Amino acid sequence: MNILVTGGAGYIGSHAVKRLLAGGHRVVVLDNFFRGHREAVPKQAALEELDLRQTEAIANALTHHRIECVMHFAALAYVGESVTEPLDYYDNNTSGTVSLLKAMDQARVRRMIFSSTCATYGQPDRMPITEETGQRPINPYGWSKLFIERVLLDFAHARPDFGFAALRYFNVAGSASDGSIGEDHTPETHIIPVMLNAALGKVPQVNIFGSDYPTPDGTCIRDYIHVEDLVDAHALVMESLKPGDARIYNLGLGKGCSVKELVEAARRVTGVDFKVVVGPRRAGDPPQLFANADKIRRELNWQPKQTDLERTVETAWRWFKNNPDGYGKG
Repeated sequence: MNILVTGGAGYIGSHAVKRLLAGGHRVVVLDNFFRGHREAVPKQAALEELDLRQTEAIANALTHHRIECVMHFAALAYVGESVTEPLDYYDNNTSGTVSLLKAMDQARVRRMIFSSTCATYGQPDRMPITEETGQRPINPYGWSKLFIERVLLDFAHARPDFGFAALRYFNVAGSASDGSIGEDHTPETHIIPVMLNAALGKVPQVNIFGSDYPTPDGTCIRDYIHVEDLVDAHALVMESLKPGDARIYNLGLGKGCSVKELVEAARRVTGVDFKVVVGPRRAGDPPQLFANADKIRRELNWQPKQTDLERTVETAWRWFKNNPDGYGKG
């Protein structure tokens, strides 16, 4: 299949490209390299250096490459930044996706797999979170993604031959098992990379926000899914997607681990007793967030292979240890 991967030079997008190429698909990466890395794009993939808002150019690329499905990862994704720069998030994420859909409509591309987020749920009252849990985002990032889900539903209603799936991710972690690609963000806010950078001596300490939550060890609990299991789910969904489909799936392990458990796992994997500083709670952090992903397991027989926390950290550590400056932009 001919597949366009938007944001294919980013963390999750590059792992999706790797997975699709291994599956025998022809892949075209679309990225503006605002935060993506050219080095993450393999030579086997074609490249279109475009912004999501370049509607006509994207339509031409879709037609030229005879694209049959779009995997849409391109987005700004820092929660804190979305609070200080909300217009950038609505412009890039929401308006950018509208532009992409217009281009797909012109080129008559009728399948999309959309990278959504558990941030659309906000702070649910009950755990685990199912696809039917109410969606009440608490930041512009979550709203920008929820608006896209609404746009997709309306567009699918207007184009009965259009099929899409919105995959709501929980915390994505780890790196390619062969160490070929990994996570490289500037700034880095994800906790596992921050801990590994501390182990490498690149940052002086790891900050924990709150240790008095109503959880077994007082720190927040989150659901960490390995990036390779995540992109496997994308491939499964793509292969089963039919015209008229409007699917919603949670992607997570269905269990959580605490910040303290993460710290201990990272210390065991790296062999470094890096410094940890416990501070006050951060506004808007729920005590627990973890998925119920039974729907995709039941409907598509998706089974995550990497469910051991230490193993997930090990794959990330392999990348960080061998690439301390990431893709060379450190």
